[in-house]
Amino acid sequence: MAALAVALFNSCKMENPLLSESPLEYGAPQFDKIKNEHYLPAFEQAIKEAKGEIDAIVANPDEPTFANTIEALEFSGETLERVASIFYNLMEANTNDEMQQIAETISPKMTEFSMYVSLNEKLFEKVKAVYEARESLDLAPDQLRLLEKKYKEFARGGANLSPQDKEIYSKLNEELSLLSLSFSKNVLAATNAFTLELNDEAELEGLPDFVVALGKQTAEEKGKEGWVFDLSYPSYGPFMQYSARRDLREKMYMAYNTKALQGENDNTQIVKDIVDHRLGIANLLGYTTWADYALEERMVKTPAEVDAFLTKLRNPSLPAARKEVDAIYKYAKANGFDAPELMPWDFSYWSEKYKAANYSLDDSLLKPYFQLESCIDAVLGLATRLYGLQFIPRPDLPGYHPDVKVFDVKDESGKHLALFYADFFPRESKRGGAWMTEFRGQSIQDGVEKRPFISIVTNFSKPTGDAPSLLTHNELTTFLHEFGHSLHGMMAEGRYGSMTGTNVARDFVELPSQIMENWAFEPEYLRGFAKHYRSGEVIPDELIAKIEATKNYLAAYYQVRQLDFATLDMAWHNSAPVPEEGTREFEKAVLTPSALLPQVPQTCISTSFSHIFSGGYSAGYYSYKWAEVLEADAFSLFKEKGIFNTEVSGAFRREILSKGSSQEEAVLYRNFRGHDPQPEALLKKLGIVK
Repeated sequence: MAALAVALFNSCKMENPLLSESPLEYGAPQFDKIKNEHYLPAFEQAIKEAKGEIDAIVANPDEPTFANTIEALEFSGETLERVASIFYNLMEANTNDEMQQIAETISPKMTEFSMYVSLNEKLFEKVKAVYEARESLDLAPDQLRLLEKKYKEFARGGANLSPQDKEIYSKLNEELSLLSLSFSKNVLAATNAFTLELNDEAELEGLPDFVVALGKQTAEEKGKEGWVFDLSYPSYGPFMQYSARRDLREKMYMAYNTKALQGENDNTQIVKDIVDHRLGIANLLGYTTWADYALEERMVKTPAEVDAFLTKLRNPSLPAARKEVDAIYKYAKANGFDAPELMPWDFSYWSEKYKAANYSLDDSLLKPYFQLESCIDAVLGLATRLYGLQFIPRPDLPGYHPDVKVFDVKDESGKHLALFYADFFPRESKRGGAWMTEFRGQSIQDGVEKRPFISIVTNFSKPTGDAPSLLTHNELTTFLHEFGHSLHGMMAEGRYGSMTGTNVARDFVELPSQIMENWAFEPEYLRGFAKHYRSGEVIPDELIAKIEATKNYLAAYYQVRQLDFATLDMAWHNSAPVPEEGTREFEKAVLTPSALLPQVPQTCISTSFSHIFSGGYSAGYYSYKWAEVLEADAFSLFKEKGIFNTEVSGAFRREILSKGSSQEEAVLYRNFRGHDPQPEALLKKLGIVK
């Protein structure tokens, strides 16, 4: 009977591509064979297998050691990690109703498994025994750091709680997981629920050809007549920039800024429930607020330090931003704007007009020079020039959607480093925005190294008619940003996957991405690839000069906007008790002191603020600005030595990209730059202070 059970289990694994080892080169995921019906049985089997591995650690009669406890724990759950990384990544990039139902079914099972590990008293006793003996174990630095991290994970995960509190903790985590899923589902549904359908050419006033073509294509895809615009950013952003119809801009703005605020996709109560559950978890663990808990493992350690950091940036930025807004308003008044005040749905339109008038530059002038294929070559080529990486197309390896391009990444010696999956175009099955993720991280076990599978996901405009996909300069910058994250993953080195690649402190993880944005403004780099897609003409020096001149256009305005997001995040997560006001009312009270434009009472950011309510940035949105400070200081070394200087890029790879979290992030930064980060570096870069 036992032999039959094993045979049936092996047969099940062979039939389910999520459970069996992939026969493809490097073990690449078999995306072409994975179907929805594979997910649930794969999760159930993988959870069972992972529990068995935990049980084996606990049942081991030998004295707890680093190898039989800490390393065994680090390498446990490999199958579950493979299944979960594929499923949850595709939930973001290529989802469907059935997958969302599976997610709701599997969420409590995953939470229960997480609790099975983190609240396992006998397992924690073994971890604690190794931790308390750490000074006598002669561990290598990365081993000692792994031990310390594992111990902290248990302590911060409730291992020291009483049995009664552990039950409460488990329930709160399970409910929080479901709340976050519901939040994300509602945002996606609300985004997809709205379309602006236009049938009169007069309603297209002001829209450049590329925006009109996109509207026509969207209409055709949805089986509609005329032109259709939706809330995906390639549609919404250009419409708000160029539409001369104020009434339609207002309609679009209100739809975008009331997402998941009412009706069947309402997130107003879910926001407060998420905040309440996080606060409950933090209190159980001995922290005053969720922010206190979350920040303990960051570079910036306390809410007070975050507030001081935000204030140091806001104080000089707010008056500068108000001057910028006033200049736009005066320009609008001088050019026919007759409303008593500039409303939020007016700002993108008139700031674009102002930029065109004062800098003679808008996206329609630049887009012809940024054909997607050329940008792909240029972005990948930058990694070749800085780090010697080679990107070899692999059309024989399956992607999870026909749009996905697959590359084999090799280093300068020809050694395989990673598989790189690039998914550029919007679709209804993909959430908005842009991000980097991984289907497998880097690790070394028993002398065998597994190299990572890295993915970049964006929502760039698709080709339309006879025009190829053309990027805005902002989209090129976004591409470079997410590619920076990808490099962090691709060039990971180390034994332990939980400490390699992008597995670093939340307020450090944006340094490799944001430093890459700088090259989008460097003339020497732009001249190498930016050519008109029809004529082949290299981008003129005068356009490059305008890109440089507009680099800090509205820098203070956008800085304050990001600081507002960070302030709102901290307000939600540094509150105890949970605010009594309604979600919308609380948000308005937080944002009013720094408001640059009139606030619209009916709108709300929080109900679609996915970064903090369904992403990983709760009490961490400030980290974007923190990382900008890091990158402003770090890139100044490239500016000093040369933007393609391989001595500097080599040091950046050696001290930052390859190290993961093998040392404290503050130490890694000092090792590269020679000093601690200073906020003044960013204020100077943005031109806010001299």
